[in-house]
Order: sequence, then structure tokens, then C-alpha cells
Amino acid sequence: MKGIFREPERIILHSDMNSFYASVECLHRPTIRNKPVAVGGSPESRHGIILAKNQLAKRFGVTTGEALWEARQKCPDLIVVPPNYPLYLKFSKLAREIYYEYTNLVEPFGLDEAWLDISESNQLRNKDVRSLVDELSHRINFELGLTVSIGISWNKIFAKFGSDYKKPNGITFITRANYQDLVWNAPVEDLLYVGPATKRKLKAFNITTIGELACTDDEVLSMRFGKIGKVLAQFARGEDSSEVRPFDPSVNDVLHEIKTVGNGLTAPQDLLYEDDCKALLFLLSESVAQRLREYKLVSSTTMIHVRDSNLHSYTHQMHLPYPTNITSEIMQASLRLLKEREPLDGSHPLRSLGVRAADLSLPDPYFQFDLFGIQARRDKLMQLDHTIDSLRARFGNGSIKRGAELLNDRLLDLDIKRDNIIHPVGFFS
Repeated sequence: MKGIFREPERIILHSDMNSFYASVECLHRPTIRNKPVAVGGSPESRHGIILAKNQLAKRFGVTTGEALWEARQKCPDLIVVPPNYPLYLKFSKLAREIYYEYTNLVEPFGLDEAWLDISESNQLRNKDVRSLVDELSHRINFELGLTVSIGISWNKIFAKFGSDYKKPNGITFITRANYQDLVWNAPVEDLLYVGPATKRKLKAFNITTIGELACTDDEVLSMRFGKIGKVLAQFARGEDSSEVRPFDPSVNDVLHEIKTVGNGLTAPQDLLYEDDCKALLFLLSESVAQRLREYKLVSSTTMIHVRDSNLHSYTHQMHLPYPTNITSEIMQASLRLLKEREPLDGSHPLRSLGVRAADLSLPDPYFQFDLFGIQARRDKLMQLDHTIDSLRARFGNGSIKRGAELLNDRLLDLDIKRDNIIHPVGFFS
């Protein structure tokens, strides 16, 4: 093997398409290419935050996650466009098709990022690692009109660090010879999975750099932070040995066990009464159940996530009497969970709701009929759901609606399955 990596060491790439949403929008809207652009939600539907921004907007200090009004204070000429997820999915797929020409070991990390294991790539027979990475970067730019930052290392964590090290359009090698200089001197929050809360906890323990985390005793970290403390220290030392999980384009998903299926939404207006909540819960339960049926899975646990108008949030869950992917059963469980915690009398406004199905398994092909006809009724509900799925597959999700969805006219035009994208799972899944 040519280049700076020695056999049998792995060669892992992390490719990150720069300012992905905003870059795709600029590509398809030539009139805004040389202007500060952000992709953001609608203020009218209370999704008024910055989802992505281009480099020009970034120079004005616009940051992902801030409110639109804050971004416009920094950059009065900021152009904000709504998200177009089908278009982003298209470009994400096009990028993966290029990746597949170098390796079949491709693991997505969101729509715009992916790990590639090129250790056994046939391309390395005729070129060294640097030439291969240069070629890959050039092809993304030439064929898609986008730029990528690429990190290269012997493990996934340092490869991810490398792709973040030089932006935009950078290429960074993190090797055993240079990782202490490049990685260990960086702030601890630059390590994957060290978020704001973990950063504060580590700082309280006088750990502010990745090197300080790497050199802290594992037992001390475990006592202080639990299992995650030891894991993060191993990441900091480059001891991550996790494999790049292969991606199957025919099913458009990572080949691993799906842990949960969920969906959530911020309501167009505060939810005050039971009918308001019931309409949204039915939409969410329908989306979750429909996905379970697509995946040919059933769930034994229903969970809800609730956020009130003061942005306080909590989760609540229950075990179901039967594993299910029936819409009405998931909806009834969700409503029961909500009524256990909320008065629903107008005194406690709710801002957003989420429904999640957990404890997933394959359906049992054999079931026992009971004296009370419960299973027979469930069988009819299953047939009804499959009929609705079939109609929606032919004529679109808006072609047929449940009566409960008509309780809130602000939700009538919402296709919650289409408009809420479930991204590939995170690293720990």
C-alpha cells in the first residue's frame, strides 16, 4: 500500500459536503450564488431558525440554530430560503454513488457526511491515498457542483476531526505521527460527541483540550462521568476501532438493527385542549406506524416527547399489551400518555409533541385468537392500515385523511411523513 499509512492499518475517510443545504440552493438559484444565503424555517409556522448558511453568511456571523431575526440583525441583506429536503436527498444519493466507485463500505452520517473505508479499495492499486482523495474531491466538485472537506485517518473519530479541521474544501491527514500536534491541542469540544453540556462538565474537571482528556485516567473519568467518560478518552487517544458499516443503496438504509422510529413537530400555534393535541398526535402516530409497516417491524413501547411554551420538555413512555404497528393503537397510547401528564384544559400551553416507537421486533406470524375477539378486531385494523398505505402509495399521502386530523384546520395541508426527514442514525446506534 502506497502513502503514509502502513499495513495492515485501516484507511478511513470522512467526507463532509460544505454548507450542504445552502450550497445546493445556490447551485439551483444562480441569482443568489454570490449573496449571503441561509436555509431556514418559516416564522409563520414557528420554525424560524437557521438550518444552514453559506460561507458569505458565515462571514457576517450567522450561525446554525439561531433565530431568523437574530441572523438578520447581523446580516440585513441575508436571503432566507425554505428547506427542500427532496432536493437534498437527491444530491446526497448522487454523492454516495460517487463514493461507491471507490468502496462499498460507505456509512452515512446525516445527509451531507459519510465515512468511507478505502483500505481494500481497488483504486489504491494504481494510485496513492493522496491522489485518490484529491480525485474524489475533484469529482464531487466537477460532477455535483459542490465542495467537500475530507479527513483521512486510521479511525472514524480522527477522520471526522480531519474533515472539520479545514473548511471549506480542505483535505487533512490525521496520522500516528501528527495526531498529538493536530488533535490534542484542539479544544475538547472539537471531539465528536463532546457537546455543550459535556464540555461544561469537563471544564469543571479542568479538562479543556482533547489532549488533557486523552491523558486522564479512565477510572477517574468513569467515576466522574460514567461509561461515556472512558469512551470519550479512548476516542481522544485514537483507540476507536468501530467499523464503517456498509450502506445498501437498494434499501437506502444502513445495514444494522433499527432501534426506534419517531417523529415530532412544533405546532403552528400553542396546543391548549385535547382536540388540538389529538389532531397532531394522530398525524405523528400515523407517520410512525406507516414507517414501522414499511420496515416490517412492530413496537412494544410507545414514547412521547412534550415541550411547553416555556421550552421545558420531558418524555413519557408505556409498554404496550401487544407489539404493534397499528396507527390507532399507537395513537391511543400516545394520547393516554399525554393525558397522564397534562391537564389539556388550556392552562398549560404546549409548543411541540413527538411520538416514538421503541422495543422493535419482527411481527410474530402466529397469534392466538382469544374468546373476546380482540385479535380479530386488531386484524381488521391491520387490514385497514394496509389499505390506506396502498392508496397513499398510489395517490400521495394527502389522498386520504383520518377524521381526527380534521380537528385542527392548520394541520390539513401538512404531509408529516414527507416534510419530516428521518436521517441515518448516529454513531452510537
